[in-house]
Amino acid sequence: MKKSHRSLLIHILLFVITFITTTLAGAEWMFGRSFLYGPWRLGWPEFIAGMQFSVPFLLILTVHEFGHYFTARHHRVKVTLPFYIPFWLGFLGTFSIGTMGAFIRIKERVGSLLKTFDIGLAGPLAGFVMALAVIFYGFTHLPPKDAIYQIHPEYELFGEHFENIVYEKDTFFLKKDLALINPKAATLYEADTIWIGPSYQADFRTGSNLIFAFAKHFVVPADQRDRIPNDHEMFHNPYLFGGFLALLFTALNLLPIGQLDGGHVLYGLVGYKMHKWVALSVYLVLLFYSGLGVGVLGVFNPFDFSQDISDILLGAGVYIFFLFYLLGKAPLSNSQRLIVALVMLALQLSLLTLVPGVKGYGGWLLFAIIIGRFIGVEHPRAQVEERLDSGRILLGWLALLIFILSLSPQPLIVNI
Repeated sequence: MKKSHRSLLIHILLFVITFITTTLAGAEWMFGRSFLYGPWRLGWPEFIAGMQFSVPFLLILTVHEFGHYFTARHHRVKVTLPFYIPFWLGFLGTFSIGTMGAFIRIKERVGSLLKTFDIGLAGPLAGFVMALAVIFYGFTHLPPKDAIYQIHPEYELFGEHFENIVYEKDTFFLKKDLALINPKAATLYEADTIWIGPSYQADFRTGSNLIFAFAKHFVVPADQRDRIPNDHEMFHNPYLFGGFLALLFTALNLLPIGQLDGGHVLYGLVGYKMHKWVALSVYLVLLFYSGLGVGVLGVFNPFDFSQDISDILLGAGVYIFFLFYLLGKAPLSNSQRLIVALVMLALQLSLLTLVPGVKGYGGWLLFAIIIGRFIGVEHPRAQVEERLDSGRILLGWLALLIFILSLSPQPLIVNI
C-alpha cells in the first residue's frame, strides 16, 4: 500500500472511530444513562438517537479544521488532512464528549505573517458560522417542557414548576408513586423513599455565553420560552449541548495567546512586540481567575481559611511554586516569575477576603498548564512580516469579538 493511501486510511479510520465514540457519548448525555452499566442500559435505538449530537458536533469540528486545511492549501503550504481524536470514557462508567477534538499538521515552517494569519483565522470563522446554524436550529426546534419526563419521570411528581423543587430544595418522593407514572423507571431505585435535591445528587450544569443569552431572549418566541432547557438539563438537548461545546472550543482556540488561532490573529493585528505583552496579560488573567477556583488542589489550598495556619502556609508554598512553574515559558526572568507568583497570591487572598463568595473556575487550570508548559505564551517572530489589508484587519477584530461572544467564564459546573 502506498504511503499516501495508508495515511488517508488512518484519517478515515480515526474519523469513523470518533464518530462512533461521539455518538455513544451523545446518547449517554441525552438519556442520562450508560451503554455498559446499570439496570436500564442504552441500546441500539439510543445509539441512533445519539447521532443528533455527533453529526452536528462533528460537522462543526470538521468545518473548523477544513477551514484551516483549505486556506493552507490556497497558500501552497504543505498540510495534512485532519486527525480526529476519539475519547470515550463510558467503559469507566463516566460521561465524556467522545473526542478531544481534531487537528491538522502543517508539514513546513510558515514564515509569512500573512499566511499564518489567514490559516489561523479561517478555522474559527468557518466553525463559528456552522455553530450558529446548529444553535439556531436547536433554539427554534425545542421540545415541549414535559419531554424531560422521559428522562426524569420523577420530576412529574412535583408539578409543572418542578424546577423550583428538584434543583433548589431537598425533598423526597415515594417509589410507589413513581411506579404509578412509570413502572420501568421505578425499578431504577432500590429504596422505597428516594431523596432528591442539591444535597443528595451530583449537580452538573452548563454555564452560559453571550450567544446563548441572546438566543434565549431574541430567537425563542416569548410563548415558547418555558421550553428552554434549564441549565441542569441543557446537556439532554443534543443540538444545544453540541453547539455550546463548539462555542467553548472556538473560544479556547481564539485565546490570544502563543500559537493558538487567536495568537496568530493577534500577532497579525498588533505585531510581535505588542503581542508578547498582550498575550502575557491575558495569560495572567487566566491564571488569576482559575486560581480563585484552586480548591481542586485539595489539602494544598491556600484559600481554605478553615485550615490550620500551618496547612495554609504549606498550601501557599505549593501554590507559589505551581504558579512559578506555569510561568516557565512566559517572557519573564526567574526573579520576575517569582514576583508575579507572590503578587498574584496576595491579590487573590485580598479579593477573597474583601469579597467573600467570589468564585473563579478551577477548570481553566488545565488549559493554563497546557499553554504555560507546552504551547507557550509568546508567538515566534515571522520571517516575513507583511502588512495586513483592511479586510483582513476587520476579520481579525471580528475573530476576537467572536472569542468574547463564545466564551463562558464557568462553562461546565459540577458540584458533588
